[in-house]
Amino acid sequence: MDKRKMKDIPADDRPYEKCVRMGPEALSDEELLSIIIRTGSRGQNSLETARQILELSYPEDGILGLSHLSLQDLTGVEGIGTVKGIQLLCIGELSRRISKRFAISRIRVFNLPEEVVNYYMEDMRHMEQEQLYAMYLDMKHRLIKDMLISKGTVSATIISPREIFIEAVRCRATGVILVHNHPSGDPTPSRQDCLLTKRVQEAGNLLGIQLLDHVVIGDQTYCSFKREGQLE
Repeated sequence: MDKRKMKDIPADDRPYEKCVRMGPEALSDEELLSIIIRTGSRGQNSLETARQILELSYPEDGILGLSHLSLQDLTGVEGIGTVKGIQLLCIGELSRRISKRFAISRIRVFNLPEEVVNYYMEDMRHMEQEQLYAMYLDMKHRLIKDMLISKGTVSATIISPREIFIEAVRCRATGVILVHNHPSGDPTPSRQDCLLTKRVQEAGNLLGIQLLDHVVIGDQTYCSFKREGQLE
């Protein structure tokens, strides 16, 4: 543990001074976070506090890892109260949204399962609950919007195709892609996944709105119903 106060660290190594001298792009995730935190706690400086936060969840994700933490996780770190914890949650959410917007700015059109996976993987691979999203696409397979349909068990007996297609009609989508995660990390479709896919596809056929794919996301892996030939 680094028990030095920030003023005891050589000026060239302090995050503020380094940012002024070299710009924010020169800062590590730890240094960026320490500037946002501003103060540490008794016995440790803000750099050490930032390091502890980044080590809480998937350190390889850096700042983006904040999006996987809860308020309880953050306030468990010495020196992080409720207000600062909420600020950090918002930074994690900003990072997540920027990452998604950057992904879509590069993709623009969703023709392949890999493009869907690139858009959702960082959001979904560490989730502890199943979440089902519907992507609404235009005739050129450009994303109009996406919407959370269900949080919890993704079950054909619980989720109604009506929920999915009301929004599809409202935003004038011509195609829908379903995306959900398996917290186990194994993307192999369950019987319920297959039943849900069949029901949504049948409803879409009646409305003239095509179910283009159903992508199940695991941990750095996925399954595409279209790729596996499970869509009629």
